[in-house]
Amino acid sequence: MDSHGDMGLLVEHFDPSLVGRTREDGYESRSGSDNIEGASGEDQDAGDYQRPRKKYNRHTANQIQELESFFKECPHPDEKQRSELSRRLGLESKQIKFWFQNRRTQMKTQLERHENAILRQENDKLRAENEMLKHNMSDPICNSCGGPVVPVPVPYEQQQLRIENARLKDELSRVCALANKFLGRPLTSSANPVPPFGSNTKLDLAVGRNGYGNLGHTDNTLPMGFDNDGGVMMPLMKPIGDAVGNEVSFDRSMFVDLALAAMDELIKMAQIESPIWIKSLDGGKEVLNHEEYTRTFPPCIGMKPSNFVFEATRESGVVLIDSLALVETLMDVNGWVEMFPSLIARAATIDVISSGMGGTKSGALQIVCHKPIIHAEFQVISPFVPVRQVKFLRLCKQLTEGVWAVADVSVDGNQTHVTCRRLPSGCIIQDMNNGCCKVTWVEHSEYDESAVHQLYRHILNSGTGFGAQRWIAALQRHYECMAILLSPTILGEDQTAINLGGKKSMLKLARRMVDSFCSGVCASTLHNWGNLVVESVSEDVRILTRKIINEPGEPDGIVLSVSTSVWLPVSQQRLFDFLRDEQSRSQWDILSNGGMLQEMVQIPKGQGHWNSVSVLRSTAVDANAGDNMLILQETWNDVSGSLVVYAPVDVQSVSVVMNGGDSTYVALLPSGFVILPENSFSNGEPNSCHGNPAKRDCDGKDGGGSFLTVGFQILASNLPSAKLTVESVKTVHNLISCTMQRIKTAFN
Repeated sequence: MDSHGDMGLLVEHFDPSLVGRTREDGYESRSGSDNIEGASGEDQDAGDYQRPRKKYNRHTANQIQELESFFKECPHPDEKQRSELSRRLGLESKQIKFWFQNRRTQMKTQLERHENAILRQENDKLRAENEMLKHNMSDPICNSCGGPVVPVPVPYEQQQLRIENARLKDELSRVCALANKFLGRPLTSSANPVPPFGSNTKLDLAVGRNGYGNLGHTDNTLPMGFDNDGGVMMPLMKPIGDAVGNEVSFDRSMFVDLALAAMDELIKMAQIESPIWIKSLDGGKEVLNHEEYTRTFPPCIGMKPSNFVFEATRESGVVLIDSLALVETLMDVNGWVEMFPSLIARAATIDVISSGMGGTKSGALQIVCHKPIIHAEFQVISPFVPVRQVKFLRLCKQLTEGVWAVADVSVDGNQTHVTCRRLPSGCIIQDMNNGCCKVTWVEHSEYDESAVHQLYRHILNSGTGFGAQRWIAALQRHYECMAILLSPTILGEDQTAINLGGKKSMLKLARRMVDSFCSGVCASTLHNWGNLVVESVSEDVRILTRKIINEPGEPDGIVLSVSTSVWLPVSQQRLFDFLRDEQSRSQWDILSNGGMLQEMVQIPKGQGHWNSVSVLRSTAVDANAGDNMLILQETWNDVSGSLVVYAPVDVQSVSVVMNGGDSTYVALLPSGFVILPENSFSNGEPNSCHGNPAKRDCDGKDGGGSFLTVGFQILASNLPSAKLTVESVKTVHNLISCTMQRIKTAFN
């Protein structure tokens, strides 16, 4: 069966002429059971009677449209999804199954024809070059005089020099390979480290003894040459640019050795009874036994810089998806970013060392980074925590039947400009009997703490910011939302039905709203924000500015983003309930004009009514907006934190999107809140929180404190060429200051 990677390749290099050829071949969108059962023409002439031909049971245009739309989202539906489709479309489940089989066969045929066309062109090109070389060899011409070349014998001394040069190059390559292992950093020779064309070298990928039974006895091989005995061909490693755009040459074998070491370390750290992890003093979460860790594992990316500190966490959870589908998404960089919207600002794959074996992602090795500057961006939604930019390798391997491992490790750890290094991290994915999978996540990093605000240093050190618990919680939220998308039709307060297309469009709009909010708070490169320094503004308040001209979904003009973070002696749950409650909104929302909000439509995204996307309507009368404005709001809450993000939208745009229309051009200026729990204490006080007690919240109840981040985006001028005024800056500064004061007053 086709892998998702094959489909992505087809879309990227699709030839429109293939569609015509496919239609000429007689492909029709029909169920697999609608075969022609009549005999051939010659058999009918020879027989005594003619059996009737079975007519095609063609699907309607609406059925084909629905099937094609679902196929784009999920080419391999399970039995539950096929039953849901058959119920909606009035078809048998068997017809749905055969239609998807035929559709995947069509995709495979188109892919093969496209690849054959490319190979045919390459073959013709090589044949032409071969003929030209034969002609030049048979009749060589001097470049200086244009006459025939007279062969001159090579002197004996020159032959000896060439032999000695080849020997020295080979010796230099061996010395560099040994230096790589001892120094822990790339040290390449001028010789070509890539095997010659046609080599068939293989590297053992055994992970040794571990806590997963007989995983060390599986067939663990990674293709190193062009031919891997029937597997997928692996492209050569391309030169990679550094942070300033200069090309840097890396030894390809060094990347493979680094990835294998990271995979072995990840598997050992994920073992349940590993001595590397010990219980914290309060008997709660696990902490890394650093002495045991340094004894067990040598530094695979070099020694830790003196100004760096480390953080290490491990967490397990059950996710509503099977292991193979999760692995496919993790190895697709776009799907990976979509799973963790509040953690990953942006990322891209720049090269693939091995694209897998036997049609799966087993043995796939990728370099994941952000655009040409070769970084991935991880974020904690606060102006006090800088975005982490990391370049790392990703290795995926099937350890045994139903068990996969995905390991990451930095490849730029020894460069001077690096402020964060990702030590071997990743996850072990194990199938369960109920269609779900158990995920054990390990997150291990070293970073420069001096760039982090004093208020958030303890949050990062404890793992609350970038730790494994946050990755697991985001993963579970994503697949809960995917499962609910296939649930029965949702009805709003006015009993207006929202179909599947409408729900997807609304969730896509809400996702863009949250991404824009996070970018405005964290100053990631998702949008081009510029920092604005104003003397009258407190240093704990960040103000960013951005000029927008003809960008879809963005209002033209100058946008100001203002954000800050504070610690409050209020538990995460109480603070979240207060901010998302429509009845209490007037206590903190200055722009609500004292009115309450009424929920018109709610699209659930997970268990509990607090994980949802909602459309709200204000009961207050605004002379400027009238009844033409609504509020789009997304909220979620789990053990890793909480989020409340909202943006005003006009009624007409919401109506179009709820009916399945395109949400790309709906203009948004989001604002909102992010809450992180205060989980760890030091002598009854949070670290670096100015000595405020944290074991009890402000009303005397247990629950500890929490860290609140507030962010607003305001259109300062609808003219991109306009200049910012001091009054505009003071307005946004007063807005965030008054909001924070109202929240503190409500809990005082």
